Amino acid sequence: MKPRLLLAFLLGLSVVHSGLNAAAAAPSAGASKAGKATKAAGSQARAAAKPAPKSTAKTAGRTSAKAAVRVAKPSARAEARRAKARSVAEARGRTAAKGAPLRVSLRKQPVLGKTAPAAALIAPAAAEPELTLDAHGLPQLGSAAFYVANQTNGEVLLERNASSVLPIASITKLMTAMVVLDSGQGLSEELVISEGDIDTLKGTGSRLVLGTRLTREQMLNLALMSSENRAASALARHYPGGEQAFVVAMNIKARMLGLADTRFHDSTGLTPLNVSSPRDLAKMVAAAAAYPLIREFSTTPERYVEIGARQLRFSNTNSLVKSPDWQIAVQKTGYISEAGRCLVMQAWIHQQPVVMVLMDSNGRYTRTADAQRVRKWLETEGAQRLAAAHKGRAG
Repeated sequence: MKPRLLLAFLLGLSVVHSGLNAAAAAPSAGASKAGKATKAAGSQARAAAKPAPKSTAKTAGRTSAKAAVRVAKPSARAEARRAKARSVAEARGRTAAKGAPLRVSLRKQPVLGKTAPAAALIAPAAAEPELTLDAHGLPQLGSAAFYVANQTNGEVLLERNASSVLPIASITKLMTAMVVLDSGQGLSEELVISEGDIDTLKGTGSRLVLGTRLTREQMLNLALMSSENRAASALARHYPGGEQAFVVAMNIKARMLGLADTRFHDSTGLTPLNVSSPRDLAKMVAAAAAYPLIREFSTTPERYVEIGARQLRFSNTNSLVKSPDWQIAVQKTGYISEAGRCLVMQAWIHQQPVVMVLMDSNGRYTRTADAQRVRKWLETEGAQRLAAAHKGRAG
């Protein structure tokens, strides 16, 4: 039995010894592994500090590019979906535009499905006004009173309130010009703008400052073309006997022309006491058309005048004189609050001299728009009447 016990004791002792050796070896193995890890980290750091080989850089670039492609693919798909949605919406919009009715009128071009070019968006004043006829086939005008006649045979083509006596504003200046030219005064004589020419009634301004020196011809031109009130006033002041004598001469001239409804109190038209009727004004326009200088000056589009050390540009108050569609022999505009906007003209239509008188228009552009409506009506609906007058004159 003793040998067996001794053998068991020895086996137990060996097992205990092996356990102790294993426990002692574990720390050293851990330290060895830690050292290896530290060495590996140092190697990696040194490798990162060194420039990467070309092959490695290329591989990394391709890898990052592939990653970028993979990231970009979802956004490209989303963009494709959005583009498809936009194309569908545009197709629907084109279909709706094709199906919608187009509005066509005399003053505007048809509205297209796409955005209209900037040239089509012209101010309404530049467009040709719409011609509307009443139950009798006559044009509907915005002027409160008007009178249109063929000067050749005196035929009245259109009229409304033709006998109404109304303020005529700067239409007065046609009579002013006739009295100046009838006086025979020298057109090259120099006139001076003074305090007596300042408008104290309406308070209107002028670019003809005090002390401005212009010839009588230049004053007459500016009075007719640009409706310069100080020029018209200076013409009357420099008349023999002064402004009072000039006004007397204006009224005498009116009586000589048979203008029973016409009265003048100044040479500018700023006072509402200067009155006439559309029928009388038609006679006055016909008389003014017989003066070559009135025809020339009233239809001049613009003129540069040297005033002091400056060249000033003066324009015509009637935009129709610049239009190639019109053949205007004489014209004059007028405006004060009591008279409204007025326009008188002698224009050639179908080779006939037609006198137009448009008074108390209700808008800034109504008088010129009415004149365009009258011309269009005469060129279409009223063409036969003018043609008959032309044949009668030729026969």
